[in-house]
Amino acid sequence: MEENFKMVAKTFFGFEEILAKELLHIGAQQIKPGNRMVSFVGDLGFLYKANLCLRTALKILKPIHTARVQDEDALYQLFYDFPWEDFLDVDSKFVIDSVVHGTLFTHSKFASQKAKDGLVDQFRDRYSERPSVDLNRPDLRINLHIQEDFCTISLDSSGASLHHRGYRTTTNIAPLNEVLAAGLIQLSGWKGKTDFLDPMCGSGTIVIEAAMFASNIPANINRKQFAFEKWTDWDADLFEKIQESQLKRIKNPGIQIKGSDKAPSAIEKATINVENANLSEFITLEKKDFFQIDKETSGPLHLLTNPPYGERLDGDINALYRGIGDAFKQSFPNTQAWLISSNMEALKCVGLRPSRKIKLFNGKLESRLMFYPIYEGTKRVHKIKKD
Repeated sequence: MEENFKMVAKTFFGFEEILAKELLHIGAQQIKPGNRMVSFVGDLGFLYKANLCLRTALKILKPIHTARVQDEDALYQLFYDFPWEDFLDVDSKFVIDSVVHGTLFTHSKFASQKAKDGLVDQFRDRYSERPSVDLNRPDLRINLHIQEDFCTISLDSSGASLHHRGYRTTTNIAPLNEVLAAGLIQLSGWKGKTDFLDPMCGSGTIVIEAAMFASNIPANINRKQFAFEKWTDWDADLFEKIQESQLKRIKNPGIQIKGSDKAPSAIEKATINVENANLSEFITLEKKDFFQIDKETSGPLHLLTNPPYGERLDGDINALYRGIGDAFKQSFPNTQAWLISSNMEALKCVGLRPSRKIKLFNGKLESRLMFYPIYEGTKRVHKIKKD
């Protein structure tokens, strides 16, 4: 039986509780949300499963050592003394990614350099040879986190950020991060039971993540490689068993998932990405202007979209948002309408009072995820019907 150990899943601000729920759903133990991260416990197979299945995780780290370091010499000595030969040999390639907070260490690249010096000097002194640094294709990716004087050394089991799903080969201007899209879907409360629409779908990220969520398709099933595949304890048979067990859970959601955009180039790119994700049977894409479409069914609809913020728009941004609000009111009765934007002034022009405002970051842009429930008739009539 595999031995359990602590892991850390990194995520975006505001997604910690969602990620914790995902971890609980797939069977993690001792789940503890933190700041842009969630710690948990599992075995090697669960590490594989977390990388494969989690939709709102950016990386899965395996902490292997903690210590206090008062200065750069102590950091050097820490890496010099650590038993790296358990993870590397002289022919290996590695890289150290550092995150530093506090006053003792203020430059992450400097911390990485001192740690690297300690590691390679250990090998050089013992074997007269040393592993080499490779920023692009390392055999081992080491994560160094320093908070004031508290240092944590972890192995990065993911490699490239887990938002690199593997399906998106073409994008438009300012594409939405895949992990962000997956988090928006879950924050909006959609359960994959009602029809879904993104009327400004761009290269298709939101509808693809929605289809994968509703169909129980593992988030990173299309990914080419994970960093743990180069670890000394890599178990290909175990990974294959976990992958097969997750693929058996895939289902047809039995709902309509649609994306539309007025730009032909956007629909062309979205079509390619949908095909890459093997989701053509689950997603319908159409070239349509949002302001010229109506809700096609009388049943409930879940609408989630990422309209231009201003950075990628020619014209009057306020007029655009005013038009979005008018379209919601006139063309989308019985709709749970959500949109994300960093343009706070333009959001005021929507002309509807949001039921919820959720603070998030789209890259470095502080944004709001806004919820506009559009009722059939007036809100008062809706409540009477419901009662």
